[in-house]
Amino acid sequence: MADWTAHISTEATPEQVLEVLTHPDEIRRWSPVDFDVETHGRLTAGTRTRVTGRLAGVSMGFDVEVMAADEAGLELRAQGPIGIDVRYDLLPSDDGAEVTATVSLQRGGGITGRLVANATSALLSAGALDGATGRIARAAESAPSYALAA
Repeated sequence: MADWTAHISTEATPEQVLEVLTHPDEIRRWSPVDFDVETHGRLTAGTRTRVTGRLAGVSMGFDVEVMAADEAGLELRAQGPIGIDVRYDLLPSDDGAEVTATVSLQRGGGITGRLVANATSALLSAGALDGATGRIARAAESAPSYALAA
């Protein structure tokens, strides 16, 4: 369907950004959509979990698989009414880290899939990814330190 990309520089280290990207309590601080996640621990490579929430007045759920979660970034795939591939690339910089976020949508089937795809596309086109990357940077700069092994 479409891809969206956002980029931000932060004073936080890649490790601090990764904590914000993978800890469910932190994710709730920056996510543009309210959700519940079945995993209470940190997301790691190989994690499979279920995420539920509402978008455009429609309750929905996604099965999420984390493909990678390390100092280079986070990559995951969510399958539900639509498919969503998400990647956060983290590069160290002299002042902290460079964060590049990419979201790719795959159109879903049926009326619910079309509604969710259109609503998600509208949300991303309106700047939700740019807003989220800004909140990620701010959260990483002020986040409590969670144990990386947790």
